[in-house]
Amino acid sequence: MLVDGRTVAVKKSKAVDEDKLEEFINEVVILSQVNHRHVVKLLGCCLETEVPVLVYEFIPNGNLFQHIHEESDDYTMIWGVRLRIAVDIAGALSYLHSAASSPIYHRDVKSTNILLDEKYRAKVSDFGTSRTVTVDQTHWTTLVSGTVGYVDPEYYGSSQYTDKSDVYSFGVVLVELITGEKPVLTLSNTKEIKGLADHFRAAMKEDKFFDIMDVRIRDACKPEQVMAVANLARRCLNSKGKKRPYMREVFAELEKISSSQEVKTEIDNGDDEEEEGMDMIVMADSWTIGITGPASSTVASSSSLDVEPLLKS
Repeated sequence: MLVDGRTVAVKKSKAVDEDKLEEFINEVVILSQVNHRHVVKLLGCCLETEVPVLVYEFIPNGNLFQHIHEESDDYTMIWGVRLRIAVDIAGALSYLHSAASSPIYHRDVKSTNILLDEKYRAKVSDFGTSRTVTVDQTHWTTLVSGTVGYVDPEYYGSSQYTDKSDVYSFGVVLVELITGEKPVLTLSNTKEIKGLADHFRAAMKEDKFFDIMDVRIRDACKPEQVMAVANLARRCLNSKGKKRPYMREVFAELEKISSSQEVKTEIDNGDDEEEEGMDMIVMADSWTIGITGPASSTVASSSSLDVEPLLKS
């Protein structure tokens, strides 16, 4: 609690770590350029203490991952709320890509980095690995990092991160909202560990989409809206970045779906060739090049390895 009565959230490193210090400084630099209602606000920082401290607006309802995956009886997550959250996230990412003073690639879009306020509106958070690029820059070449289940397979193969890599990760979040499944899942019939993106694409191709829809939204949703979002998610998850829509197009499409009473209902089976994209989960060396485990695994994710989550102060 600040002296003026405001409740804030404090993020601090658990240990002295030069790399983590760089991430904190990077987050300050990035968020100082951003002003958007669906991006978490940085109120202040202290980088001169033994471990850096960042102070944010306090977002009271935790993160999206918790509400979808950990609170199975959480019926606040009705379809209308999920769709609105998707629109909020897409609007923030569209702003970062197209309207910020310099384009910003988030580079770690996932449901644990989507915070929910008192009205269940989304706030995109955790910009420690984000990067600004020049207007004429098409990609960022870097050692592959990210969270298993969300990483763009094209980025994995080329080490070139683009705005379409954020689009891919957002596509996984859309599928989480639709199916209620985690980004990496164990199939009940075969016990096979599979990426949610591949599982979703296979279900769409086999016309089994309604078999994987989250039962919590099945009876109280507009099926045509859910199918339209599923078709959009499939486009976001195309294995070829050039075939994915831009984030501003995704945002516009979601707004249209959200406000429309009648939308396309048939399943879009997409291009067969996109099914040949790399399965990020079965690649043997995926754990050795800086990719962290999903929030649900026993392997710590990049945001939890050395950094405490946003805590009420």
